[in-house]
Amino acid sequence: MEINEIHIKHVAENVEKIETEIAKHMVGQKELIRQVLICILTGGNVLLEGVPGLGKTRLVNTLGKVMGLKFSRIQFTPDLMPADVVGTNIIVKDNPEGGMFKFQPGPIFSNIVLADEINRATPKTQSAMLQAMQEKTVTVANTTYQLPKPFFVLATQNPIEMEGTYPLPEAQLDRFLFKLEVPFPTLEELADIVTMTTGSKQADLNEVTNGEELLKIMDIVKEIPVARPVLEYALKLVLATHPETEYAHDITKKYIRYGSSPRGAQAIISTAKIKALLEGRYNVAFEDIRYTAYPALRHRIFLNFEGLSEGLTADEIISEIMKDLDESL
Repeated sequence: MEINEIHIKHVAENVEKIETEIAKHMVGQKELIRQVLICILTGGNVLLEGVPGLGKTRLVNTLGKVMGLKFSRIQFTPDLMPADVVGTNIIVKDNPEGGMFKFQPGPIFSNIVLADEINRATPKTQSAMLQAMQEKTVTVANTTYQLPKPFFVLATQNPIEMEGTYPLPEAQLDRFLFKLEVPFPTLEELADIVTMTTGSKQADLNEVTNGEELLKIMDIVKEIPVARPVLEYALKLVLATHPETEYAHDITKKYIRYGSSPRGAQAIISTAKIKALLEGRYNVAFEDIRYTAYPALRHRIFLNFEGLSEGLTADEIISEIMKDLDESL
């Protein structure tokens, strides 16, 4: 498929329509909405982290309505079982003499799945999401079922209430294309939120796109070229998060226990393509890599004891590494 200016304009107009419609129900958080859309249009999963009441659930619900996609919500709790997520086989009596097993799909059989407070479920239930997030399939009783297309998981977790939670294992964190931190609203935004949610008038949401259209956009995104120097910049950035490599930065050797997996490089490049497309460009630039590096890598870098004790964040380390890479350009 060869892309042209018409394709680029079509994608940009579609995303603008989606953002305009979402803005009817969401106050502020334009950057967060843009990053979630970038992730969705790449076909990836998103982990949203923020304190309660910031509109994480509302955002996901609004996305489903605006995009014309089937939406389901799974409230993760310690007693939630894998079968409650993926589904199970039930006995259906089709005649008086006996019955047969029939698969009853779980809530994961939707286009957009909201995994609310995913870190409250046990590791056994969390692992039930792994196959779905990576392969877009689920296996029950040795039978594999294909999930609807498109399929995205948008998970939320609360960073302050850690009692009774089970931290997500590295393997599952790696399945999320982006980890996004939901910011607290400003004074003006808070005033608008209170006015919107306590008043009698509620704006009606319109469906401005559909699943078929989203799949076409995903195909267009794959055709965006990446120049070799830009690709190498992203790859060196990922390699620089590993203390044992020749590209390791001093801060990496001192504070990082484990660096990003190859999925980090895939996430940076694939999301940088849609970022370029939304800005009307045919190719990926260095600025696109810098933009997508933070949400793509912050959950893939694991600090050692020294880094944790000094209160460093993954974002600070990514900034230092990129500063060093920029000087060598």
